[in-house]
Amino acid sequence: QILSRYVEGIAARFGTHDDLIEFMGGASVPVFNALTDRFHPIEALSDLLTLHDRFGGLRGLKLAYVGDGNNVCHSLMLSGTSAGMHIRVASPAAFQPDQTLVERARELAAQAGGSIAVTSDPAEAVAGVDAVYTDVHESMGQPDDPQKRLALAPYKVTAALMAEARPSAVFMHCLPMQRDMEVEAAVADGPQSIIFEQAANRLHMHKAMLLLTLG
Repeated sequence: QILSRYVEGIAARFGTHDDLIEFMGGASVPVFNALTDRFHPIEALSDLLTLHDRFGGLRGLKLAYVGDGNNVCHSLMLSGTSAGMHIRVASPAAFQPDQTLVERARELAAQAGGSIAVTSDPAEAVAGVDAVYTDVHESMGQPDDPQKRLALAPYKVTAALMAEARPSAVFMHCLPMQRDMEVEAAVADGPQSIIFEQAANRLHMHKAMLLLTLG
């Protein structure tokens, strides 16, 4: 409540989503979810802006998310299906996205004309898509987990995996990345990579959100 008397809006990151909800309950100004363990919505919206810029629209686009079914994956599933996109997620069984959110994405897809599919096969997910997306295998603030790294190792985005996508497909990553862990350096730095366009568009999405909420 004190912070709300100092500022007109608050952008905050929390280790748990429940902490964000509790914080919002005490605030009297708009609170922007800059990241929690469950969602990363501003990142996902910026990514959709990047895809819209590249392809001229979102409806019908196919995006494959490969790797840890984490907060970024959750937000991409929900925002992408809301926009009529076809989202495919490839993750090992122990690290697939939250099933309740998969079902919610399925409901949104039914309304918007998109789809959601979850598999453990990266090649199946990437086949014929317009965009291939991954995130770090070790998320910020999480303890070192050798077993998780081992489980996710087959989900590295390689040039061979990118070849399964459409020739015009783009590679995406929310950054920061660990080159040659979740993605080959040749892909991250290659001609299909639009990671810096993603980063630049976050600025424009932030400005749009501030204009929409604060005027």
